[in-house]
Amino acid sequence: MIQKGHRHGRAVSPCAACKLLRRKCVKDCVFAPYFPAKEPYKFAIVHKIFGASNVNKMLQELAENHRSDAVNSMVYEANARVQDPVYGCVGTISSLHRQLETLQTQLAFAQAELVHMRTIRHIDTKPPPYTASAITFPTNKDFSSAVDMAFVCVDGAGESLWSC
Repeated sequence: MIQKGHRHGRAVSPCAACKLLRRKCVKDCVFAPYFPAKEPYKFAIVHKIFGASNVNKMLQELAENHRSDAVNSMVYEANARVQDPVYGCVGTISSLHRQLETLQTQLAFAQAELVHMRTIRHIDTKPPPYTASAITFPTNKDFSSAVDMAFVCVDGAGESLWSC
């Protein structure tokens, strides 16, 4: 049997919301699962920015499986509003977006420079592959069969690039 003032047979420790609002924490308190007594700062900051009544209304309108995410979002937004009262988390998102664009631009420049450096290195180390030092034709001049015709191209280093 559950006694008055006890939840699940234990002594009731009021949740952070009820403690801050100085009211009795009832068995079906909407705040209790999301604002435990050991984390009073969470409700304090959410209460300061949104107000207890608004938080209560928002939580009541949501399905229970979405309430935890909503509380986490409210806590994040409240912290962002304390740090930046004008823009809140939108200011943080905008700042991160600008950083992302800057980093993407730097990455594009680095990739272009890498391609450029590879191109320069390739030009400096190898002659063009289309220069041939030896081409062999069959002596019977019958070009009807590809087997009779052989082309062998050799680059400057004496290695065969291809043969047909």
